[in-house]
Amino acid sequence: MPRRTTRILGFGALLALLAVVYMQGRVDERAGAQFPLTGIALAQGQEGLLLDPTAAEAERDVYFPGTEELAPDEMRIFSCGTGMPSARESQAASCFLVELGNGDKFLFDAGTGSHVRIGSLGIPYDFLDKIFLSHLHTDHFGDFAAYSVGGWVAGRQVPLHIYGPSGSSPEMGTKYAVERWMEALTWDIEGRAGRLPPAGGEVVVHEFDYRGENEIVYQENGVTIRSWPAIHSLDGPVSYSLEWNGLKFVFGGDTYPNQWFIRYAQGADVAVHECMMAVEDWITKYNFPVGRALNVGTQIHTTPESFGKIMSEVKPRLAIAFHFFNDFDTQPRVMEGVRSTYDGPLSLADDYMVWNVTKDDIRVRSVVVDPDMWPPPSAYPPQELDQSLSKWPSEWIDSGKWAPAREVDQAVYDRINAQYGTDFKQAGQ
Repeated sequence: MPRRTTRILGFGALLALLAVVYMQGRVDERAGAQFPLTGIALAQGQEGLLLDPTAAEAERDVYFPGTEELAPDEMRIFSCGTGMPSARESQAASCFLVELGNGDKFLFDAGTGSHVRIGSLGIPYDFLDKIFLSHLHTDHFGDFAAYSVGGWVAGRQVPLHIYGPSGSSPEMGTKYAVERWMEALTWDIEGRAGRLPPAGGEVVVHEFDYRGENEIVYQENGVTIRSWPAIHSLDGPVSYSLEWNGLKFVFGGDTYPNQWFIRYAQGADVAVHECMMAVEDWITKYNFPVGRALNVGTQIHTTPESFGKIMSEVKPRLAIAFHFFNDFDTQPRVMEGVRSTYDGPLSLADDYMVWNVTKDDIRVRSVVVDPDMWPPPSAYPPQELDQSLSKWPSEWIDSGKWAPAREVDQAVYDRINAQYGTDFKQAGQ
């Protein structure tokens, strides 16, 4: 079992144990009543029995994908990538998923490794058809290709829509980057044509001007998403806000502290902003020379101290810091830096965290995932496939097929056709 999954499961087990210990210490004053911490009803009229054996299990401080309905007025946010450009098992690169009570779902960034995190949530890919890119570094859109094709294979029957900023020239923008990715995937896509729903393989790019200040880049179904410039590496990066039903989510992407974020993130219920690890950790963990560590940690990214300063100005209901390896020895420096300038509500994000947001409350939990999750069924009835689009290897390659395998496979065709009442034939028949 992966290390992160093991750790989260262990956390859940610890909570359950603490709940039992707490109940044992309070049961004398709660016999026959509803237990306040867990919501478990104590048994009535059964001497010596502390809990009702038919009651629901204890409410746990974790989230199990696919087990909780989203209220009509609720927003749910998942961290599907909170780490760095360099890959590691425990943290993928930048990606946050926002689910709304109206059924809409939005991905912000698709950094390297995030496709695995998204797939672990068990959400039909038909519903995950909108990605908003903050910029074009691979740790923010490097899994776009894997996600576009992988989601198609896993049942997506609708086009994938990519929203992203322009650049200082056409070749520096989202449209250029995505179209070249699709060109690079020509062999992959051609090999699946006629075998998968055609619409699911389509990618539609919506490029907008990165210079727009709080400009609307998406507005449908009561949801408004705006963008404004960010300061990072080159011209082009942006930050986003999503407003729906009186709730506001802000995603900063990568950026140096800037006036636009201070201005347009006001009123945020949840504000996600990068927060780099301390400069000392760039030196000791990444082995950067001092000058490079200072440049990357303070001029291209946001320091913990500056993150705190920003949030003190924005004053969100909850600030979420991400984009650092969240370890036992790096987190204290980050926390110390943030708390030197900010004393408000705070989450130091790790992969597989979830925030449930309403107008009255924000609940923070860990996500317990099934590491062997299969893709869920498509949200739509199967589409008819155009078999004429299917392509096959050349006659020369096809001549290399081993005849005994074809004979064995025919028995599989016969079995399946008999079981499902079909009459499919092997290629070439």
